[in-house]
Amino acid sequence: MKKFLLIDTDCGVDDAQAVMMALGNPSIEVLGITCTYGNTLLENTCRNVLRVLQVCNKLEIPVYPGASAPILGGPVSGALFHGKDGLGDVPDPNAPGIDLLQKENAVTAILRIANERPGQVSLVALGPLTNIALAVKMDPSLPKKLKNVFIMGGNTESKGNIKVCGEFNFATDPEAAYIVLNEYTCPMYIAAWEFTCACSLSWEFYHEWVNQNTEKAMFMKKIFAHSFKMSKSRLGFVSCDSYAMAAAIDENFVTEVTVIGVSVELSGSLTRGMMVMDWSDHLKKDHKAFVMKNCDLGKFQALMMAALK
Repeated sequence: MKKFLLIDTDCGVDDAQAVMMALGNPSIEVLGITCTYGNTLLENTCRNVLRVLQVCNKLEIPVYPGASAPILGGPVSGALFHGKDGLGDVPDPNAPGIDLLQKENAVTAILRIANERPGQVSLVALGPLTNIALAVKMDPSLPKKLKNVFIMGGNTESKGNIKVCGEFNFATDPEAAYIVLNEYTCPMYIAAWEFTCACSLSWEFYHEWVNQNTEKAMFMKKIFAHSFKMSKSRLGFVSCDSYAMAAAIDENFVTEVTVIGVSVELSGSLTRGMMVMDWSDHLKKDHKAFVMKNCDLGKFQALMMAALK
């Protein structure tokens, strides 16, 4: 039986890698892709999703525009790691037009798709959680209708990649992250920043991956060139969003989890947006999250390679 995925993304380069992983897997049916601001402006993330769908010959998958700013507002600065447009600032004269976007908003699309297939849909969140938070505020029963939720975001050891203690997706909209971690009662799997870094791939694998003789691999090599220059000094290749997607695709990918209550700090001067790990169970949360701790890198490499075939 196919697994049904609904993907929410701020389509930067690692989002593109994760989406292509899902599109290239025969066991997966992507019911829709909802877009949010984050790595770049909303208009860019929508265009980027369409570009990814085009290179994968999947433009029939509906794409929905969503939130353009955090719940409390504020400017959207994006993540320079991905380039200004989110996909490495590579010119694409044949990019699909935004007239292909659905008229329906991302938030109402999430609610409708969950209602159409109760208990069957896995929601995969790859960006700031604004759309996901707004959806549960519009319909508090939404989590009961989802099969599960997979999130790339947060941190487990107070290590930040955008702030002292803040991971990008959570720190960009802390209120949204707080709502999602506290109000989604369906099974929740979290691929946090430190987990993805600890499970990095080698740069030798990266070169083998992008030098496959396919149109998808050539596309990926071009859009990742900007990010490659910024990250090649790291110890390894980290495709953050792809870890959450791999967990959604293959339940055997994650080999070890920490089952724990989680929340988000909203008011700390240095810790706003940090994921709180309730080690001593002070919060007394009935609903615990599955925070990924270890994974099968062989399975991960196979899923990554298949994405670009």
